[in-house]
This record gives sequence, structure tokens and C-alpha cells, in this order.
Amino acid sequence: MTKLKLGLPKGSLQEATFDLFRCAGMGLTVGKRSYFPTCADPEVEVVLFRAQEISRYVADGVLDGGLTGADWIIENESEVEEICELVYSRQTLQPARWVLAVPEESPVQSIKDLEGKVIATELVKTTQRYLKERGVNAKVEFSWGATEAKAELVAGIVDITETGSSLRANRLRIVETLVVSTPKLIANKKAWKDVWKREKMENIALLLRGAIAAREKVGIKLNVSKTDLENVLKLLPALKRPTVSPLSGGGEEWYAVEAMIDESAVRVLIPKLKRAGAQGIIEYPLNKVIE
Repeated sequence: MTKLKLGLPKGSLQEATFDLFRCAGMGLTVGKRSYFPTCADPEVEVVLFRAQEISRYVADGVLDGGLTGADWIIENESEVEEICELVYSRQTLQPARWVLAVPEESPVQSIKDLEGKVIATELVKTTQRYLKERGVNAKVEFSWGATEAKAELVAGIVDITETGSSLRANRLRIVETLVVSTPKLIANKKAWKDVWKREKMENIALLLRGAIAAREKVGIKLNVSKTDLENVLKLLPALKRPTVSPLSGGGEEWYAVEAMIDESAVRVLIPKLKRAGAQGIIEYPLNKVIE
């Protein structure tokens, strides 16, 4: 059987990635100490690597494709085919940011204040480029992790954050954002030219994008009389238009209405629908929304 070899991130992004693949219909199972998950799609062979390494392995042909952050593609200067952007992270659906942070009491107000100073980070090359572009001469040291703890030992750190809560908890202040990063599905350039592998990766991209699109939406079903139908439809935002069908045995007097709406709108919308005459209102989660 022909298989697609796919690298997925192990570590902080692993749980969110596994959940995304489950919603896309490609559930993954793996033992606690294993690096080789089993995928529900038998044509996909998955290997777990650190996100920092995946783009290099894809570029070198060790993997046909992989999912990693745009930050590491830039950092590794990897020559890969970028299939699609997937906006999700370990906690939210927002991009992650690499930021320059300093202790709250630090006098540093901009990157230029670090002239001749030391910065600790895992994102060494990108930080060096950022400094060079702004004419700042500072020493960038590689950090093997626990970078926030080093903020008291060096002039500043460049670390990744989603919400900034961890930095605030460690009494650190964000000075500047260097890179905004989202996960990207990437392919080895040779594998991308293979008809079967390319179609397989395009299919995976379609399903993953659909799973992300569904995360902020829900489906809603309701029944409504012909008299109240127009008022109910005016309240319903939808991806296209709501689906309206006559109820079985209800003649032309009652209709079933179904639509997709933003989950954030539900708490306000459902009471309005009820007051407009809707009955039997059902809200349900969605796994995928393919536009």
C-alpha cells in the first residue's frame, strides 16, 4: 500500500493537533512513550517530532509532509511547499507571537535599548535578523528551554506566547513582537510533484481547514409555523441561506429550519428565535465546515 509519511508536532501543540485531526476524521492514537501514532486513515503514516525539526525533515525528504509553525520554517530557512495555513494553537484559535520581553522593572523600552546586551531565545537566527534589520548589535544566545526564567540573568528574552499570561505571571513585560506565527501544512517539493501524494495532502488540508472553520460555529435546528416563518428567517444568519423544509404530516403549515451560525451568537439568538415563534430548537456541534 502506498503511504504518505507525515510529521506532526510533539509537545505543547500535540494535544491540539490530535484534536484537530479527530475532528477532520483522521483520529490518532499513540502510547505515552511512542513516537508513531496510528492514524484512522491507513494510507497515512504519522511520526511525532519536535516542531523545531519538522520543516528540516520535510525539506530533506525524510517526511513527505508535516505540520509545523511558520516560525520554524523561517528559522530553519527550509525550502518546502507551503500547502495551507491552519490558524490554531495549544490554547486558542489565535496566532502565536514571538516577543521580546524584559522584567517589569527593566528600563528597556524598545529593541534599540538592547545595544551591546545579551538576549536569550530558542529562535536565534530570526532574532539575529530582526536585530540586524534595525541596526542593533546585541548578542543572541540559544536557550534550551525555560527561557522565561533567564529574564533576570540577561537583558531580555525572545519567547513565544499566545495570551501573554505566562509572561505576566513571571513578572515580565512585552516590549516588541518579532514574529507572528501560525501552523502550516507543508510538503517536500519532490513529494508535491507526485500525483497521489499531492492529492492526498490536498485532501488532508481540505479536511483540516474544515475542522478549524467548524470550531467557532454550531448547527441549529428548529420548527416554525408558516405564520412565523418570515420573522424567524430574518433572525438567522447563515453560511449561505437557511435550509427550510415542510414538516412531514404538517401540511403546509409547519416547517423545519436548519442553519449554521457563529457559536458566540447563540446565547443572544436562541431567546429571540423562541420569542419569534420557533419551537423544538436544537443546537449541535459541528466537526467540519467545508465551504
